[in-house]
Amino acid sequence: MKKDEEILEEHGEQGTFIVRVQHRQHSSWQGRVTWVDENKTVYFRSELELMKLIDGALNEKVFEEKEDTE
Repeated sequence: MKKDEEILEEHGEQGTFIVRVQHRQHSSWQGRVTWVDENKTVYFRSELELMKLIDGALNEKVFEEKEDTE
């Protein structure tokens, strides 16, 4: 497993996200995702929500909305 410092050295073309799965309950993941490029972290309750957060972050809308409600 890579350390956070090693991950931060690698960047994707559209964005870099660090996903931390903290729990697995009812066949779904719960955890937090950090958008490295913007230094924003939000929590997610399912894989679907995680995918929507990442997709929205790439469109720069949903990630900001979720962060404001946390």
